[in-house]
Amino acid sequence: MDGDIEIKEIYENGMKIFEHLTNNAHELQEQMLEEILKRNAGTEYLSRFFSSDQADKQSFKTNVPIVTYEDIKPYIDRIANGETSSILFADPITQFIRSAGTSGGQQKLIPITTESFEKGKYIVFWLTLWCFSDLHEGKSFYLYFSKPDMKTPSGLVASPYSTFYSKTNTFKNSLAKFCISPIETILCLDHKKSMFCQLLTGLLQRDEVVRLGTIFASVLERTIKFLEDYWRELCCNIRTGYLSDWIIDPGCKNAMSFILTGPNPELADLIQQICEDKSWEGVFKKLWPKIKYISSICTGSMSQYIPLLELYGGGIPLVSPSYVSSEACFGINLKPLSNPFDVSYTFLPNTAYFEFLPVNKDGGGKAQETRTIDKPVDLENVKLGQYYEVVVTTLAGLYRYRVGDVLKATGFYNKSPQFQFVERKNVVLSIGADKTTEEDLSKAITNAKLILEPFGIMLTAYSSYSDTSSTPGRYVLFWELKMKGSNDLPKLDARVMEQCCCIVEESFDFTYKSFRKDGAISALELRVVKHGSFDELMDFYTSKGASISQYKPPCCLKSEEAIKILNSGTVGKFFSPKTMS
Repeated sequence: MDGDIEIKEIYENGMKIFEHLTNNAHELQEQMLEEILKRNAGTEYLSRFFSSDQADKQSFKTNVPIVTYEDIKPYIDRIANGETSSILFADPITQFIRSAGTSGGQQKLIPITTESFEKGKYIVFWLTLWCFSDLHEGKSFYLYFSKPDMKTPSGLVASPYSTFYSKTNTFKNSLAKFCISPIETILCLDHKKSMFCQLLTGLLQRDEVVRLGTIFASVLERTIKFLEDYWRELCCNIRTGYLSDWIIDPGCKNAMSFILTGPNPELADLIQQICEDKSWEGVFKKLWPKIKYISSICTGSMSQYIPLLELYGGGIPLVSPSYVSSEACFGINLKPLSNPFDVSYTFLPNTAYFEFLPVNKDGGGKAQETRTIDKPVDLENVKLGQYYEVVVTTLAGLYRYRVGDVLKATGFYNKSPQFQFVERKNVVLSIGADKTTEEDLSKAITNAKLILEPFGIMLTAYSSYSDTSSTPGRYVLFWELKMKGSNDLPKLDARVMEQCCCIVEESFDFTYKSFRKDGAISALELRVVKHGSFDELMDFYTSKGASISQYKPPCCLKSEEAIKILNSGTVGKFFSPKTMS
C-alpha cells in the first residue's frame, strides 16, 4: 500500500510540474538563458563576444556564433588536460560524457555538472505511470550495460551516459525498487556475461516482469539474437540450479547466488517449450506474460528495428519514451501508445535553452540548410510542418551548439512545441548507436583505394546501405571498378578485396570498431558490380524526377528498388575478417 501511495504522489507531483513547464514554456526559456548568461558571462569563452555587463539575450544572439563540436573542442581539450572548467562554464565539472561524435569519426567529450544531470531526470518515470498505472504490481526488466571508464590527463572520468548513470545513487535507489537486474550484472564489463546473467534473472523472475526495455531498440535486437543462441544453456542453469562455469565475474557470481537458489525443472521445461517453437512470434509475451509494454528509443536510425520488435512482441505496445542525448534532455513522448513510426516529443523548457535552425528537404529527402540569411527561431516561434536543426545552450558550457539532429514540428502541448525526429544530419550509415557520415565513408574508401592502385584498378563509383535483413546487421558497399585505360572489369583477387574491406573498417571510428569487436555489427561486405550498373542507377533516379545535370550518386541507398538494381549487377562479394582487434 505504501508503494501505491508513493507512486501516486510521484505521478501527481510530476503532472503538476509538467503542466507548469509547458504552460510557461516561453517564460522558462527566457529564465533559462538569463541564468546561463548570469553564471557564465565571465568565462573565457563568452567574454570573447561580450562583457559581463552586456550579458543579455540580444548580445548573446547578436555576437555568439552557432558552433559545432570542432569549434569548442580546443576548450574541452584544455579542461581534459588539466585547466579549470571555468574557462567554459562556472559550475564545477562532474565528469565528461563520452559520445561517438557525428562527424569525421571524432569522439566527443561533453561536460556534465551535478545540476545538468538533475534536469528532467524524473520526468520519464512518472510519464509511464500516466498510461500504465499498475506498474507498481511488478518490476521492470530493463537491460543496461556498462563500458569501462576512461580518464583524461587531468584525471576527470569520461564515460558513456549509460555507464555514468548506472553508477549514480539515483539509479541504484530506483533499481532496487523497480528493476530486477542486480546492479552487479549491469556493472559487469563483459557484455556476454552481463547479458547472460540479466536474461537468467529475467527468466527466473518472469512473473514479476511488467515492463521490458533497453535504451535503444538495437540492444533489444541484440538480446533476441543472444536468447536464440543461449536459451538452452539458460534452461540448463534453471533446471540444475547451477550457474554456468564461464560466468567467472565475482560480482555476477555473488549476485546470482541470491537469485539462482536451487533447481526449477518446471520453469526450465516451460521456457524450453516456448523457445523450441518454430515461430518466435510473440515470444516476449510468452516468456513474460505480465508485460504491459516494451520501452526503447525506436525513432531515427532505430526505427529499422520496429518490425522485428513488433513481431517478437506479439502485440505488446512499443513505447519510445524520450528524446535525450549527451548534450541535454530534449523532450518526452506524451502519447506512449502512438504508432512508433509517428512518435512526437514534447520539448522540456527547463533543461536547456533551445533554438531551431530552419532546414529544407531536397528532392532526395536529405536535409539541407536554408540560406545563411535565415536565423534560428526560439522555441515559441517554430512553425508547424517546418524542419529544423536543434541548437542548444546549456549550463555546462555549450553555447548555440548544433546537436546535428533534424526535427519536424508537429504540434504543441500547451505552449511547448512537439517534434518528430527525422534524421541525424550527414549520417549515411548506421546499424545501432554507431553513426558513420558521408565524410567518414569517403575517407575510409580513399584509404582503401590505395590498395588498388598498384594493380592498375580504378574505383569509378560507390554507394552503400545499412543491411539489417539479418542479425546483427552490417554495412554493405557497392563498388564499380575498371582497369586503368579501359572499361574492362579487373580480375578480382579475393585477398586484395578483403584487404580493402579491412582498411575501410579500420578507418571507421571507435564506436563502430567497438561494436564490431563485440559482435553487435557483422563484418563489412563489399559487392563489386559490373560496368554500367551505376548508369542504371542514375536512370532509375532520373525516371523519378531527378535532374541529370544535378544528379549526384547517392552515398547511402534508402530505396529498396535502388538496392535491387545494384544487387542485380553484382559480380563478386567479399567480406572483412570475422573478428576485429
